[in-house]
Amino acid sequence: MLELLLFVCLATGCAWLAESLIPNAVPGGMVVSALVGIIGAWLGTTLFGRFGPGVAGVALVPAIFGSMLLVFGLALLSRSRRTVT
Repeated sequence: MLELLLFVCLATGCAWLAESLIPNAVPGGMVVSALVGIIGAWLGTTLFGRFGPGVAGVALVPAIFGSMLLVFGLALLSRSRRTVT
């Protein structure tokens, strides 16, 4: 149970770091940021493999890259939807 809590906190931190580079890309606050971080950590590990330091079963470098990639994609989608309507 403690590992799951650490994983969610770490994923939220990765999403927060990615969102700080692209502000206002992820609406919904902390809950949506946690979901983006979890999906981003999975995406980064799947695309880039496991390297770098790890905490709570998560490799930090791929998790941050995956979260940044996901936040960037969400920012592109949200900007394109704003210009269409």
